[in-house]
Formats: sequence, C-alpha cells, structure tokens
Amino acid sequence: MDDAFFKENIIHFKSKSESQYSYTEEGVYRYSNHWGRVANCRWKLHSEEKIKNQKHYLGFAKWSDFYPMDENKKLFSISVNFETHRVNFHHQQELKDGFLFSLHDAQIRVKQIRRLFKEDHWARHFNKDIKELRKTMSSKLINSNKSLQQIKSEIIQ
Repeated sequence: MDDAFFKENIIHFKSKSESQYSYTEEGVYRYSNHWGRVANCRWKLHSEEKIKNQKHYLGFAKWSDFYPMDENKKLFSISVNFETHRVNFHHQQELKDGFLFSLHDAQIRVKQIRRLFKEDHWARHFNKDIKELRKTMSSKLINSNKSLQQIKSEIIQ
C-alpha cells in the first residue's frame, strides 16, 4: 500500500471491495487491486509496466477525464503501435479521429490484433512476410467493419 499517500490525504470513500478513493479539486485518486470495469465505470491504467490484477496500484483521473459510457454506441477507436505491438482502444473524446466501434466490437478487435502479434501459426496459410501481414490485417481491422475472416480472404486472393 502507498502508505505515504494516505498519511497525507484523506480517504473519502472505501468500497465493499476495499478500493480507496481520495478526492481533490483536480480529480480522484483510486487505490485498488482491480481495474477495468468497476460498477458503472471503467478504469484504465496507463503505465509502462505490465499491470497485474490482485496487485495494488494507485491511479489518478482528472475530473475532465470522466465521460459517459454508452456501450452500444460507436464511441471507440483503436490504436496500434506496430513497433511495440501495443494495441488499445480509446473513447472518441480521447482520440478525435479514427474509425469508430461499439465497446464490445472494439474489445474483440483488440484481442484479435493482439493474437496476430503474439501467434504466428495463422501466417503459414499466406505466402507473404508476417510483419507486413500483421500490419495490413491490423490496419484493416481498425479502419473498417470487415471481419478478420473477410480480411484474410481478401489477402489470400
């Protein structure tokens, strides 16, 4: 636990799951061992290190970073860093441009792209460089409504 932080700051709320919240004029600090979907919010930690559930982290969100989430509307775009193989989805208020998906569709596509980077057995059906295949397929997945199967079929032809 980040004892130093909580010695100097008031805990304004403690949830049933033991997450602790401290409110400031700029935003809210959250100390928790679980992130992602929490009640009717989604908490996303941006960090250089790999975040592991069940390990406690202290996160901060500005009040201006909170916005309504409608999981059925097309409000999310996907970004891919082809050098680091990092893939994330973003609310349209975070990134102003990009092809938009519903939350569910964005999550599925992020998983598919991560699998394209992680695995290579799927590439043996193609007679092309795997780096180029990954880039082509990922780019088409984040910029269209085409399914991964449709994209693969187009590339094979």
